[in-house]
Amino acid sequence: MDLMLNITVPKPPEPITHRDRIMSVGSCFTEHIGNALKDLKFTVLQNPNGILFDPASVCDSLLSYIDNRTYGEGDLFLLHELWHSWQHHSRFSGMDKAGVLESMNRAQADAHSFLKEADWLIITLGSSFSYRLTTEAPQTSTAGIGAGVANCHRAPANWFRKHLMTIDETVSSLDTVIHRLARFNPKMRILFTISPVRHIRDGVVENNRSKARLLEAVHHLVGKFDRLHYFPSYEIVIDVLRDYRFYAEDLVHPNYLATGFVLDKFVESYVAPESQALVAELKKLQVAVSHKPSHPGTEAHRKFRERQLSNVLALQEAYGFLDLSAERAHFSGTS
Repeated sequence: MDLMLNITVPKPPEPITHRDRIMSVGSCFTEHIGNALKDLKFTVLQNPNGILFDPASVCDSLLSYIDNRTYGEGDLFLLHELWHSWQHHSRFSGMDKAGVLESMNRAQADAHSFLKEADWLIITLGSSFSYRLTTEAPQTSTAGIGAGVANCHRAPANWFRKHLMTIDETVSSLDTVIHRLARFNPKMRILFTISPVRHIRDGVVENNRSKARLLEAVHHLVGKFDRLHYFPSYEIVIDVLRDYRFYAEDLVHPNYLATGFVLDKFVESYVAPESQALVAELKKLQVAVSHKPSHPGTEAHRKFRERQLSNVLALQEAYGFLDLSAERAHFSGTS
């Protein structure tokens, strides 16, 4: 007897390998998957502007990477003793204006270079709700009245107007970016996914309307363009797992078990067989690295480290493009 719905995920004609460069942008769910892929030694650059939720913010960030936009003092505003950017997550915010600009522009330059050579771009959209600046908000050279913001930085509510993007608005914004990306990096493939994180603060009904618009817009584009793909992370969590035991205590964010299940489905569907075999070996290595010995001075633990170091060296020899320096240092006792 089946205890959950099955879901068929079409495999891409050119699956992902460990030699590929992957940029991922979008919601916090992007970071869960991106961090997992990094741990499995894929080359990933994620969210150069920080976490982004709505299509307008994602599109603005990607266009800024293509153009290698440079930010200046006029792009910052002061709130709660910190300098912020409307285009960036608060992890870039700080008391030192010059330091804030330096970190933002360094991230821009890195994103421009990486995107130019990327093999895959993974875009995870979280919400159709976009927050637009009102006349009450500080205006900057890149964000005037009516401009969308990537992060509200806990500013007063009257600084923003909440806008539910239409399907046409989302399609138009993404369509423009896709054409620009195709000229900037013709070899790159784009993978869309919708975040399964529920934005309950918008309301349950409103969240479902928001997700529905994202789904419709993305599937329209995937049907229109070659080299565009869709991975059903939203459907896997909502329709396959379909149980609150797969959510964190807030009942909104998928938990470790759920994100692990999604990652396994992703690897199974989108990663090349030879890299899947390598993933299996790297997962074993992760377990060994995280092992906490009760008695690290024993002969048994010394032999354990020697065996694992031997495994690391064998993997390094077989896959010369992998960086296993941290694991080698860990098991050789030099970390």
